[in-house]
Amino acid sequence: MDGNATTTHSNVALLSVATTIAPRITTSEDIDSRLQPVLKKLKLPQGLLQRVAGVLERRNWDEGQNFDDAAVEAGKKALAEAGIEPSQIGLIINTSVTRKHLEPSVAVRIHNGLGLPSSAINFDIANACLGFVNGMSLAAQLIESGQIKYAMIVDGEDADEIQVNTIERLSKGGIGRKEFMSEFASLTLGSGAAAAVIGPADLHPEGHRILGGVTRAATQFNELCVGSVDGMFTDAKALLKGGMELVVSAWKEAKRDWNWSSMDRYILHQVSEVHTNAIVKAAHIDRSKVPVTYPHYGNVGPASIPITLEAEKETLKKGDRVLLMGVGSGLNTAMMEIAW
Repeated sequence: MDGNATTTHSNVALLSVATTIAPRITTSEDIDSRLQPVLKKLKLPQGLLQRVAGVLERRNWDEGQNFDDAAVEAGKKALAEAGIEPSQIGLIINTSVTRKHLEPSVAVRIHNGLGLPSSAINFDIANACLGFVNGMSLAAQLIESGQIKYAMIVDGEDADEIQVNTIERLSKGGIGRKEFMSEFASLTLGSGAAAAVIGPADLHPEGHRILGGVTRAATQFNELCVGSVDGMFTDAKALLKGGMELVVSAWKEAKRDWNWSSMDRYILHQVSEVHTNAIVKAAHIDRSKVPVTYPHYGNVGPASIPITLEAEKETLKKGDRVLLMGVGSGLNTAMMEIAW
């Protein structure tokens, strides 16, 4: 089907992935206690975040910290790990959902913070939770075209404002169970930052080959999950159904070019226990090969995939096959294979 976009890469490698973990822990029990009056009024049980979403806690920035500085920190770590100087970077793509203002781009501040050269192309890619994988795919194509040699993909997320606004609004009352549940996803969000450096594989045999992948859209579902700093409003049931149909469709079509039935690791976008189990079941993949970070970090948007990959990288060995997978509101899905 023409709607399924397949990309392949022959000479691109992931050279590093690094994170900045937000230091302040906000437990789901704490959120429960703050929402206790409204939960009681609506006759909803406490512990929904833990039992339904599987989110025990999430991270938030300390006072004085911000997401773009955290992204700069992650970028510096990624450069050091890759052994690449800032002057060698030809492209930086910021994929953050979080932004303080409409313009300029978030990328310009990170570009400046990292001391990148004026020749380095810099811009934002916004595609909900798929931005990081989309950024990697675009950068890989530019590397293979010869336009650039090294690229950095960065992401920083700040869930503090949306959490505060959601809890304050829910606490005021005057809402029903349906309205409460439509904002449930906002309470699973967490803060964090990540960065990756990619470059030509032939110059870096120690790197991890990016082989390619697929993307697919189901944009008729563009109103099922709509978020801003005021809150994230979802039709959870329809979102899950539409998302799984999209994943299965892309997965089946990908079989023409890829065999992803027995990967060594599946790095999924971290949404919740329900969504993880649904993808595992729909794609018939081995649950033991699906590491999760949402219980302690929550849903960190586009940073979720690189945060989970970074946490898992010490357990991976040369030759392992790794599949990055995600579904982003809109709806879009993307899958990318890496030969570790």
